Amino acid sequence: MSTVAIAAVGSRGDVAPLAGIGAALHEAGHRVVIAAYTPFADLVIGSGCEFRDLPADFTPGTDRADATSKEVLAAIFTPRGQRDTGQLVLDALGEVAADILLLPPLAELAGHPLAEARSIPSVGVRLQPLSRTADHPPSLLGSWSLGGSGNRMASSAAGWTVDHLYGGVVTHFRRELGLPTTSARTLRRQRTRANWPILHGYSPSVAPRPADWRPGLHVAGYWWPPTPPGWQPPPQLTDFLAAGPAPVFIGLGSTVVSAQRAQVLAGIFSNAFRQAGVRGIVQSGWAGLDVTGEDILTIGDIPHEWLFPHLAAAAHHCGAGTAAAALRAGVPSICLPGPAGDQPFWARRLHELGTATAALPQRRLTASRLADTILATLNSTELRRAATHLADRIAREDGTSAAVAAVEGLLSSSRR
Repeated sequence: MSTVAIAAVGSRGDVAPLAGIGAALHEAGHRVVIAAYTPFADLVIGSGCEFRDLPADFTPGTDRADATSKEVLAAIFTPRGQRDTGQLVLDALGEVAADILLLPPLAELAGHPLAEARSIPSVGVRLQPLSRTADHPPSLLGSWSLGGSGNRMASSAAGWTVDHLYGGVVTHFRRELGLPTTSARTLRRQRTRANWPILHGYSPSVAPRPADWRPGLHVAGYWWPPTPPGWQPPPQLTDFLAAGPAPVFIGLGSTVVSAQRAQVLAGIFSNAFRQAGVRGIVQSGWAGLDVTGEDILTIGDIPHEWLFPHLAAAAHHCGAGTAAAALRAGVPSICLPGPAGDQPFWARRLHELGTATAALPQRRLTASRLADTILATLNSTELRRAATHLADRIAREDGTSAAVAAVEGLLSSSRR
């Protein structure tokens, strides 16, 4: 038995797939320790893994409930935020006698030095394509393209920017762990030359592996989160679903907005449902949405793998996890991406795959535009057909087993 440590820094959409890998590794006989933010303790423990707390919580009802998007971004993505986040990772996992360390992007600055200091292998785990390719820029930069050469240049520039911005953070963790001073740029080049392994948890049917990616970059397939043991849907939800036609879902996932913006969005969603003449389910999410009206139900955290097959369509922010859940269920998507991160990238992919209409960015959202998009989606047999076809293909893939095999292969190689 090996001990696998996973530094699951991120929102539910980031943590749930890693809990899926953790559950599969646990079933394969390994000890799995997952560090994640406080709200995800039940998710991790329910997957059969040990939980290590990263004490932070941005969900509504907590001390950070009124945080704006800018404040949350500062708490996570500034050098100070990354230093604080990395320290949480070191505090949570530093004493774990791990044999391998799984690192999502937000854990890499502290995770790489930790693995080096412990003389154990590490592997990247990503839910979006970030590595250099001519096919597109790194997905976190949006949905645009500058052509092959331009996309490669954009990737190189992004890597330089990250190394420059966070170089001091890397130096701090290396010093804290007793490692020699080496620049972040040099360390990145060393990982690239060594073909540092990175597993990508999305379907190759949705985003194929670029032909020009370096060795070591694998598109494994989706990592589905485990269903909580003994979970049952609340009666209010089952009663609502049974009371009429399949509803349209709206959820913005881990999008954080001010209380004032949440009220504006609630009004837009309520009016859009009314104008389209459809029943609606709204997930509160980190935005703290509370939408009322006839034939509208606001819900909390419900497993998407249970809910989405009951829907007529899913309007969502196009986070990697929610987009995956809609594709798995064979449900057409209504793409409501925010301006940053990988949301515009996945919105474009869903549209190109024929499972969604053109994106309706949140900054352009109005009740009439949303109502028109809902009706266009529900009236399109092509969208439903494409979504069903892609769901069938995804169902034949087993990304979790592929990830487990890769991790076990690295463990075996490290013992030689």
